[in-house]
Amino acid sequence: MNGTTHAAIGAATGFIVASTFDSSPSSTLLLVGLGGVSGLIPDLDVDGKLRGKMTLSHKMIQTVAQLIGVLMIIYSFYEGVSTDRYVGIGIGLGMIILSSSIKQKHMLTITGIGVIAGGSSLQETWLMLFGIYILIASFVPHRSYTHSIVGVVFFGIIASHLERSLGINGIFYTCLIGYISHLITDSKLLPFNKRGVKLFLPISSKEI
Repeated sequence: MNGTTHAAIGAATGFIVASTFDSSPSSTLLLVGLGGVSGLIPDLDVDGKLRGKMTLSHKMIQTVAQLIGVLMIIYSFYEGVSTDRYVGIGIGLGMIILSSSIKQKHMLTITGIGVIAGGSSLQETWLMLFGIYILIASFVPHRSYTHSIVGVVFFGIIASHLERSLGINGIFYTCLIGYISHLITDSKLLPFNKRGVKLFLPISSKEI
């Protein structure tokens, strides 16, 4: 199932939930948006299509890191004193060397760390948990844990904290059902899907 369909089903879920809760127009719009996003979230895993769309280009990060490294070397060479000069030059060289090994697949990990840091700074539990979700997703294969009951439960916890933070009824149900809709439409319950989802990981790796 392609991303557009997943998002559309999730958005429809948000609209239905909003109608059930008799939400205001602004809350309805929010729920429709959250439903669409939730319908895409399981594809954040390492080979998922969403990964490349939500992360920055690794080439841009490489360029910025290398530029900072060069500037640090120059600054340390001219302004550093004694040991500090060599430490600064060493750090600059390290940044240049390490940045050259950054690949696009590493960007999701970097994004997860950034989201965790942002959530910690804002003291938003849901955002920190979402960062942890992204970080884990950056290491697991496609259609594995993000497409399992474990993923559903973890995302449900994130959704419950988000609803508590925003104080808008229906966020939990919208996010949870939107997420589950992705798993259903990727499963073998639909006859045109050749692959299914490993719903019961880590207990069973059988595709359903």
